[in-house]
Amino acid sequence: MSSQPYPNLFQPLDLGFCTLPNRILMGSMHTGLEDHARDFPKLAAYFRERAEGGVGLMVTGGISPNLVGWLKPFAGKLSWPWEIHKHRIVTGAVHEAGGRICLQILHAGRYAAHPLLVSASKVKAPISPLTPRALTAWGVERQIKAFVTTAKLARDAGYDGVEVMGSEGYLINQFLSARTNRRKDNWGGTPENRMRFAVEIVRRIREAVGPDFILIYRLSMLELVENGSGWDEIVMQAKAIEAAGATIINTGIGWHEARVPTISTSVPRAAFAGVTAKLKPLVGLPLVATNRINMPDEAEAIIAGGQADMVSMARPLLADPAWARKAREGRRDEINTCIACNQACLDHVFVGKKASCLVNPRACAETELNYTPTATPRRVAVVGAGPAGLACATVAAGRGHRVTLFDSAGEIGGQFNLAKKIPGKEEFHETLRYFGRQLALTGVDLRLGQRVDAAALAAGGYDDVVLATGIRPRKVDFPGADHPKVVSYLDVLQGRVVPGHRVAIIGAGGIGYDVAEFLVQEGPSPSLDPALWMAEWGVSPDFEGPGGLARPRPEPPARALWLLQRSPGKPGARLGKTTGWIHRAALKAKGVQALGGVEYLRVDDTGLRIRVDGQERLLEVDHVVVCAGQVPLRELVEPLEAAGLATHLIGGADVAAELDAKRAIAQGSRLAASL
Repeated sequence: MSSQPYPNLFQPLDLGFCTLPNRILMGSMHTGLEDHARDFPKLAAYFRERAEGGVGLMVTGGISPNLVGWLKPFAGKLSWPWEIHKHRIVTGAVHEAGGRICLQILHAGRYAAHPLLVSASKVKAPISPLTPRALTAWGVERQIKAFVTTAKLARDAGYDGVEVMGSEGYLINQFLSARTNRRKDNWGGTPENRMRFAVEIVRRIREAVGPDFILIYRLSMLELVENGSGWDEIVMQAKAIEAAGATIINTGIGWHEARVPTISTSVPRAAFAGVTAKLKPLVGLPLVATNRINMPDEAEAIIAGGQADMVSMARPLLADPAWARKAREGRRDEINTCIACNQACLDHVFVGKKASCLVNPRACAETELNYTPTATPRRVAVVGAGPAGLACATVAAGRGHRVTLFDSAGEIGGQFNLAKKIPGKEEFHETLRYFGRQLALTGVDLRLGQRVDAAALAAGGYDDVVLATGIRPRKVDFPGADHPKVVSYLDVLQGRVVPGHRVAIIGAGGIGYDVAEFLVQEGPSPSLDPALWMAEWGVSPDFEGPGGLARPRPEPPARALWLLQRSPGKPGARLGKTTGWIHRAALKAKGVQALGGVEYLRVDDTGLRIRVDGQERLLEVDHVVVCAGQVPLRELVEPLEAAGLATHLIGGADVAAELDAKRAIAQGSRLAASL
């Protein structure tokens, strides 16, 4: 009997002309490093580290086959021979590390953020202000030739293959779907004509590159948009793509304009593996399951259960480049798990910033942020075992410093212990499990349940004191603010107060939305129950019907809620770029009333009196939960500095305007790297 904890996941996959060492595909994800030649050494270091981590096959971020296919002006493109040399930096690094890598060819179509955009038809995307130009028949042929040219150049650049992006609503998908293809010629109309564009691209690429080159096709198996492709069309497409010469079919889920979340933390793990399993008996090619697969247990179950031949993970390998090696060696508890927050990866990319990772600030900064062993060990005290303090303590101790970590609570985690209670944020448990293991591995002297003062720190002989003492909630100041109805979000999330059936929440930032989701949910969290989640968001359980959609059936809310914001404008506008809409839509479906431009008049026995748009209103609520910001806890700074100790502020103790784990972990890690 094999001692390998995940024997199916680490079984080789024979592609005929080459054999992959395991069933793990690092899926495509744009990092921002692809867009400038000067960043290719950084991109090479990024991929090298993941190849060294043991992933079976990697796919680059999307690279355009021509100018009109750009995602944005001057984005990554490979269409001319003189562009090859920078890609050889990447492929050389990957091959030196024993890995394999494919280049993803992505034509943005109507999703392009530039005026040259083209599509199958002149149909504007609802998420874009620009209207595409409909391609002529000659223009269609020109795009096909561009895909082929890029595939040949990718082979010359040393890539092991290409992935043709036929999913997520990009150009090929725009030809495939009747939603966007209104053509009357041989490239539109019937399903056979609409899929002809995709089939010709795959067929001609195979002819151009020969039989011994990996050709992955990303097939849109579940579009999640109205008037999207039905299941019969998807099966027809898959069989045609197989006949045209693809090596592997990768699963694509959703379009960017879909109003169903597909990769956020509230989506259950492996929620979409069933659609890959549904296609598997109908084609002979290896299939790849994808979306919200972040730990080896789920990955192993998918392969062992015959749902797919490989699993694709992108963000989990941002979070931990050694994911595969740790899983293979039975070190699951050491994996730095992707919590699907999107805050440092997709949110960055969508505003033109370089991607990173909330739980791993080294992601895409492998040439800049390194935790090298120290030649001069120091004694370091870290006060506060929240995300900032945990990151600082473990990185510093891992470098060889002697670290003592203090916290007055009886467990590590700080504000993460509140976040993990929010429905849809259960993944935060994994981050605390990871940090707990790192504390043990790096030898941090952990002292819980101990409130340390400046005198004790001064007497401790520390070279550095790091204050990660966090925050306290800001109090509100209006008549009745001291009424028993008025409670802090800490009172609610820590269980000291159980609010009544009618609740007003003051503050519509991230904490306000979290508290609202906590209060409207009763019973099992949909993020832990795929069937319940699909019902809530309107995904067909058998993936049939146009776009795989069904009528949403959200569970009734546990309470009536009002989510209030003092500043004018739409509440929740400052939430995450790629996840804010999900929180707003989920609460709207639960009947939560969100109001902006609210003036708080008073709280009394009748409820909360407010003024909105010049009109006074009485909200007859049982409780008013205050989520109106935080102030930093810095009481130790002055006495420590007076004692002459080198003192550093990180996390909420430094900036408490809005709780920000991304900044806290990065700040703690970078400070520890500099000690």
